[in-house]
Amino acid sequence: MVYSALVTTSAFDQTSAPIAPQIPFVHDRVTGPTQDPWSWLSNRDHPETIPYLNAENEFADAWFAPHAPLIDQIFHEIKSRIVEDDTSVPMQHGPWWYLRQTLAGSGYSIHLRGATRETAGSTVILDENIEAKPYEFFGLGAFELSHDHNLLAWSHETDGSERFTIRVRDLGSKTDLADTLVDTSNANLAWSSDAKYLFYITHDDAMRPDKVWRHTIGDAQKNDVMIFEESDERFNVNVSSTRSGEWIIIESQSRITSECFLLSTNDPLRSLIPVRAREQAIEYRIDHWGDRFVVLTNLDAVDFRVMSAPLDNPGTWTEIIPHVAGQRINTIEPFRDHLVVQDWQEAQQRLRVLHRDGTIKTLQTGVDPHEISIDECPEWETNIVRYAHESLVSPSTVFDHNVLTNERDAVKTQVVPNTTLADYITTREWAIAQDGTRIPLDIVRHKDTPVDGTAPGLLYGYGSYEYAIAPWFSVARLSLLDRGWVWALAHPRGGGECGRNWYLDGKLLNKKNTFSDMNDCARHLYKNHVALGKLAVRGGSAGGLMVGACITSEPTLYGAAIAEVPFVDVISSMSDPSLPLTINEWEEWGDPRTEPAASYMLSYSPYDNTKADPYPPMLVTAGLNDPRVSYHEPAKWVAKLRSLGTSRQPLIFKCEMDAGHAGKSDRYDQWRDEAKVMAFLLSLIN
Repeated sequence: MVYSALVTTSAFDQTSAPIAPQIPFVHDRVTGPTQDPWSWLSNRDHPETIPYLNAENEFADAWFAPHAPLIDQIFHEIKSRIVEDDTSVPMQHGPWWYLRQTLAGSGYSIHLRGATRETAGSTVILDENIEAKPYEFFGLGAFELSHDHNLLAWSHETDGSERFTIRVRDLGSKTDLADTLVDTSNANLAWSSDAKYLFYITHDDAMRPDKVWRHTIGDAQKNDVMIFEESDERFNVNVSSTRSGEWIIIESQSRITSECFLLSTNDPLRSLIPVRAREQAIEYRIDHWGDRFVVLTNLDAVDFRVMSAPLDNPGTWTEIIPHVAGQRINTIEPFRDHLVVQDWQEAQQRLRVLHRDGTIKTLQTGVDPHEISIDECPEWETNIVRYAHESLVSPSTVFDHNVLTNERDAVKTQVVPNTTLADYITTREWAIAQDGTRIPLDIVRHKDTPVDGTAPGLLYGYGSYEYAIAPWFSVARLSLLDRGWVWALAHPRGGGECGRNWYLDGKLLNKKNTFSDMNDCARHLYKNHVALGKLAVRGGSAGGLMVGACITSEPTLYGAAIAEVPFVDVISSMSDPSLPLTINEWEEWGDPRTEPAASYMLSYSPYDNTKADPYPPMLVTAGLNDPRVSYHEPAKWVAKLRSLGTSRQPLIFKCEMDAGHAGKSDRYDQWRDEAKVMAFLLSLIN
């Protein structure tokens, strides 16, 4: 049955909120001089910055304190639905079987291996809990085994800044070698076939991955050789190995253009082999498929097609899977005898298998909205494709699919204790945007929640970077559904759920479509599911910008808002090339130093458009060490909102002082933070 929310009320004094000082500062912009009296917050070393952030955190803690019983209740609900002692499906890789394990009371994963499937958990190769013990924050980056499986190259960071240190572990002695590579990027690693050389990436001052290095195992980092450098600041560099193990791929990619280079793992000292010279707005990715290369490209194919290329001439392409409008191919994964293709159409994911004889088979993955992802299956010579399937009402199930017999085995289904999954119902609906566009909307509720428009609800979305969000299962979400809430996932333009044009219609000078789509989804929910004024909106990062722009344009539409690490000071950040990620973001948002981008971006930037309006109660988060959305963006926004004093209360701002973009790293801390978000919503909307 649906049960009512446990809401703790208090006489919390909103007048005790910290007020950030205003120091005169004027931006000289294309659109004219702009006052920004909180600009000083962008200087972390300003004497007022850290004290102000600490004061906001104290204020947030004081607000949450009376709600501790509800937070504890939801935290224990989440914990009760999770099998804390859990093990992944053993994965064969070379002569070993590998798996990951979590133990009750431990916040991080343990990585193990064994000689057989049955003994895969016999030997620990890396225990993240041990590595994380000295730190408040721990993030595992790369995890790359040498071809002979004797060495493990792994990287980690300890403050959320995404500056990684690479270590090399001898898996025989279970000790790390002296090799320590500092201040590296998390843009993958690659080994030479003889395990003498490790290829890695460093970043420039703006945190842009720009250089590829060859490290000789046993040598000092100062002796490493730079083999590739990308000077164009629009481009990021990545390095990876093919599944076949025969090639290393170096990819340099901007938001709309790419270029690749090849290096044989058997001849790691030779010069790089260029694939195809970069051409503006042409994207491609290359991989190895035994006797040929395969290429995924948008060349003469807006939603991409798959090509093949001879090994001795990788820049000459012949089509093997044609382009289909509206059917966006995202990923290709080559195995020895087949190619797995993942695509999106009508906001639905699909997996297909291309065989060597040219036949294509679609894997049966169900018709309900779902998330389907190619799971870890690093073997090259196998007929098994491992993938994971989940939806808003069904937890993750891992399947091993035999592409020869077309039979599949469910090898692991996520167990959800203390839950009756049949109690939840999901539907796919379509909201109608202002211009008549149909916007996909995936909705989930408890079966006992009335459908008469009296329920509270939460609308979640993202809508940027062509990033497609599939409807995923969440044990935490059940705590809202069990209290009679409706939860909805919107797929606004700017994402990649409905083809490349869906993305193009929500970026640059079309960006405001993302925000109006979300608000039109809200109106759809009010009309069909949710009580007027009882809908909250939630998003993070670029989704946080979406939240900010939605409530700025329509302040009374939502009953509450959750903006996590929100990108809300759009003009200031995109005008400063020295900030991380600015230059290579211009192809996504535009360059506000020129028109027409300047005026268009100004028309929706939440910080610039904040005025004395009755904005909904808000919970805003930040990470002090966040290199993606600097802490000062949400800090300045909250400071401005507080100065106006017209927002519906409360306005809560929490800045994690030891973390970055993704917040806390320990899984128990993550569950408690999610419980706080839900307590915030339940205290305001019920």
